[in-house]
Amino acid sequence: MPEIILLCEYPTLNGGERSMLAVLDGVQTAGFTPVVMAPPEGPLADELAGRGVELLSFQCREIGDVRIPTDLLRGSLAQTLSRRRPALLHANSLAMGRLSGPVAARLRMPSIAHLRDIVKLSARAVADLNCHARLLAVSRATREFHVSGGLSAEKTCVLYNGVDLDEFRPRPPTGYLHRELGLSAETQLIGTIGQLGLRKGQDVLLRAAATVACQAPKVHYLIVGERNSEKNESRCFESDLHAAPDGPLVGRVHFLGRRDDVAPLLNELTLLVHAARQEPLGRVLLEAAAAGTTVVATEVGGTPEIFPPQCEAARLVKPDDPHSLSAAMLELLDDEPLRRRISSAARRRAETYFDSRTAVENLLQHYRDVASI
Repeated sequence: MPEIILLCEYPTLNGGERSMLAVLDGVQTAGFTPVVMAPPEGPLADELAGRGVELLSFQCREIGDVRIPTDLLRGSLAQTLSRRRPALLHANSLAMGRLSGPVAARLRMPSIAHLRDIVKLSARAVADLNCHARLLAVSRATREFHVSGGLSAEKTCVLYNGVDLDEFRPRPPTGYLHRELGLSAETQLIGTIGQLGLRKGQDVLLRAAATVACQAPKVHYLIVGERNSEKNESRCFESDLHAAPDGPLVGRVHFLGRRDDVAPLLNELTLLVHAARQEPLGRVLLEAAAAGTTVVATEVGGTPEIFPPQCEAARLVKPDDPHSLSAAMLELLDDEPLRRRISSAARRRAETYFDSRTAVENLLQHYRDVASI
């Protein structure tokens, strides 16, 4: 069977890695053999081992988050690709797309790079990415941003991520999180899920929560996720988050770290709040929509493509605006019929546009177009 090598930068299981994993079974079923190049230890490696997917060791960083020089990384990548000669190379992130573009071009190997970030690129980075035969942007907003920055409009296509609509589905809450946290059954839970970092806006949520806490004393707040960056500013951000809950928030903010039960956890929440400052296409928003969880999110990046205003499938607010965020949270906490209408509309959006089976078929068509396989 034709071999597809997927190149991953991180050992973690964040949105980009989970989106890649969501299509692996479909790729295999279609007659391809996926092989992943990634760091050899960590949650991603464990998940691949459980699925029986071959992992080729590829480290981008040394101890302490120090990046290995690009020329050494490209040399190592070229050796592996020359030895394996896959039918296609698929770089799973913008950074890996930039790294691998010149290598694939030099080897005359069909290649694709996924654009999962909205970040300004240098001219050199644009040139590296344009070496690929195709560039897959996770949203129209992501595509428009990068094409305006110099990426090839002809090569850059939109490919929405998908979620498993059976794993993430509406379910009655069981109360297991209340029992785990020792909370009374009538406590309402507001959760946020994602990497701990400035871009995800957990600090904005806590500022809004301080307002909500005074008016809604039976609400508790769950912060799910962990910090992956070793940069000093990221460490300070995490420290500040833990120090933030005071006054009416004392004892009502729970840091749950990384969780493997996101699908059932979403069904326990009254609201999923995503206060991101930028978001190409937030995977947790797709999962929440599929789960029928009522969402409050910032109107940034690709989020309005998941929840177009006319569909009334979520409450969207301005970024970096705790006042608007708290107002939306209070409105929805007090109106259960409205929450039900919004969650039903969100599930319909997920079924129509973000089914993982659709994502697989669209990805496979790109594979066939680029590699003629």
